[in-house]
Amino acid sequence: MQPLFAHLSDPHLTSLDGVRGRQLTNKRLLGYLSWLRKRRFAHRPEVLTAMQRDLEINPVELVLITGDLTNIGLPAEFRQASTWLQQLGKPHDVAVVPGNHDAYVKTRWDESLALWDAYMRSDDSATAQFPSLRVRGNVAFIGVSTSCPTPPLMATGTVGTDQMQRLAQHLVTARAEGLFRVIFLHHSPLVATEKWRKRLTDAPALQELIQKHGAELVLHGHGHRAHHRELETQHGKLPVIAVPSASAVGYHGAEVASYNRCAVTKTNAGWRIDIESRGYDNTSGQFTTRGRRSIDLARD
Repeated sequence: MQPLFAHLSDPHLTSLDGVRGRQLTNKRLLGYLSWLRKRRFAHRPEVLTAMQRDLEINPVELVLITGDLTNIGLPAEFRQASTWLQQLGKPHDVAVVPGNHDAYVKTRWDESLALWDAYMRSDDSATAQFPSLRVRGNVAFIGVSTSCPTPPLMATGTVGTDQMQRLAQHLVTARAEGLFRVIFLHHSPLVATEKWRKRLTDAPALQELIQKHGAELVLHGHGHRAHHRELETQHGKLPVIAVPSASAVGYHGAEVASYNRCAVTKTNAGWRIDIESRGYDNTSGQFTTRGRRSIDLARD
């Protein structure tokens, strides 16, 4: 089965070399010190280069990126990330939602996320608005932003009531059209799955919304860990799957970089998802198959 889409997250691809002291006010100073002590060793550009090469060899129709392209959200980082996105693929082929590091502090739109605007748009939209909606074949990809500035030492996210209302509309419409619905976002939408300072602040409301309207797959990052959880909805079980950082070398016991490639098939009972996990091998410097699994979803 030819994979339709790939999911990667938390590349933290930007370098802070050459950053000057006057740029490091408030929370950014703490983030810079974290990068200086740890993140620059934990997240490596050669891993991302290997992943890009793997995607070129094994292409998919759409690449989903669930946030944290930057480290402390400096304008120069958004420019670096924009260049990387252009190398990864055209906006039609790459869909992005921002993470908490991409809203580290309040930053002017034209110096930050505006540089990724084309990668965050819906198929039929001239500008980015969340939730985004892209349809490929019989699959609807719905991108939800949880990105918002937070105080020092906090890494929370928030969806907000306006975005939730539009999300509900997308879910209802896509189901009526017989589409397989993929929700992708940075933070986990499930209650009590992250530390308090890293949680989604309105996870209870979002989880309730998803349970009511249903979906077929939820994808997220944020925790730099691979997870496969399930949520019971009114329309059946819902897989909630997370991936590690796309640039991680396994520094101090952390999970090594991996991403998932997925194919979706309509069945008599509902849907089938075939997932291949591709992980980085520090010895060969290449991504290889780490595992395969299939999930059958019964739907009315």
